[in-house]
Amino acid sequence: MKKLVLACIIACTFGSQLRAQETAQPEKYTAHNKGKFYFYWGGNRETYTKSDIHFTGKDYDFTLYDVTAHDKPKGWHVDYINPGRMTIPQTNARIGYFINDHYNISAGLDHMKYVMYQDGVVNYSGNYPSKGLYGENVDPSGQPLKNDQINLTEDFLTFEHTDGLNYVNLEVARVDDITPLLFKTLNTDKLQINITEGIGGGFLLPKTNTKLFHKERYDEFHLAGYGAAAKIGLNLTFFKYFFIQTELKGGYINMPDIRTTYDPADRASQDFWFLQRIIAFGGIFRI
Repeated sequence: MKKLVLACIIACTFGSQLRAQETAQPEKYTAHNKGKFYFYWGGNRETYTKSDIHFTGKDYDFTLYDVTAHDKPKGWHVDYINPGRMTIPQTNARIGYFINDHYNISAGLDHMKYVMYQDGVVNYSGNYPSKGLYGENVDPSGQPLKNDQINLTEDFLTFEHTDGLNYVNLEVARVDDITPLLFKTLNTDKLQINITEGIGGGFLLPKTNTKLFHKERYDEFHLAGYGAAAKIGLNLTFFKYFFIQTELKGGYINMPDIRTTYDPADRASQDFWFLQRIIAFGGIFRI
């Protein structure tokens, strides 16, 4: 009887030690995000809504209605990783910190590009000079147009935020690991699948490339306005530290103070909505 009791005690002790060893497996690095930093670098494409652009100066005050614009993609190019030319393509840079396992705060630069479609006919109101800086004709009609229409020729106006439409912003985002919902046995330290949603806001610091009425081309950085945006994305994290992230980001931009020439009296204002498609590559780590 004593031998049986002793055997039971030994068996129970051994079993509890085995279970303790099983439960003492090292916790996965991807199990918690709190305290982690992350950064990413990538590229984007944009779509813009139509915009009314208001131009003012010493001898003119007019508005162009429903102006259309496009982005200026570089495509898959070595410039994205060339340190001397990284600001030329449309890019996104962001650095963030997880305040808990799900929420992070971040700062970023969305370097977009905005180019007004040239040679289109738009409605306008107001007045503009019929003669340029040197007395040349800048009336761009050149064809039968209605009295409230104007042709956006290069002799009259070029208007671009191409270096660029710089949206400097702060974001708050949530991240959720959906790996167990898709692959129950997948080791998240090898591959983790996350979804992320976020909102943010910031200011616009465009370098606007403008040529108006044959005046000298203007292309300088200027604090022009503000923006706000919301996003949703998919994040694939590989081997704990590296990730690819795709995002759809939609937002609103309002720029009431755009410089257009070297004369401080010459200004423009506009507002519009945008949609960004982003793909970025980054890392996540603890310090």
